[in-house]
Amino acid sequence: MSDCRSSNAVSSFATVRWAIAAFLLAGGTGAFASGAPIYDSIQLNIGLNCRWERHCIAGQTHAMRRALSYVNSRHPPESLIHLCNRNAQRSRHRVDWIGFDNCIRNSRLASR
Repeated sequence: MSDCRSSNAVSSFATVRWAIAAFLLAGGTGAFASGAPIYDSIQLNIGLNCRWERHCIAGQTHAMRRALSYVNSRHPPESLIHLCNRNAQRSRHRVDWIGFDNCIRNSRLASR
């Protein structure tokens, strides 16, 4: 039988402490790159919808800006905006901005 204990054992607490320090020093990665999203409800909702995947967040943010500039410049009827909001909802307070952008620009719906 062999003894599993080594003579120069490192406590698990020290290992965890070093791992946390390395993580904090790495900073600037993932969701922490732009600060706490809790203060920006729009980015928080987009992040939750996208499960914090960067590619999805970028697409949703681009679609949101594109849709908002379209609404500001073209002034579509309120009924169309409400229709697109209902169609693009994922839940009560979450909107799929890509779906909203596609809906608001749909020429077939604009004539309703």
